Amino acid sequence: MVKETKFFRKQAALAERMARSAFDTEISQSFLNMATAYRSQADVLKAKKLKAKKLKAKKKSSKKRRASRAGAHP
Repeated sequence: MVKETKFFRKQAALAERMARSAFDTEISQSFLNMATAYRSQADVLKAKKLKAKKLKAKKKSSKKRRASRAGAHP
């Protein structure tokens, strides 16, 4: 399965290639706008993934500290 961020970045690159090959300025600009939108979506997904990863690590760290404190006090 292709990762969503990778998919959106590939779509952005494709839209940019299409923009360069388009002869009509309006169409070219539309493709560039699409590329920007795809990249933005990839960035949002990546940021959400990183945030979730940080929260998970923080919870795990907090859980370890509580467990070590509980074991230190008989």
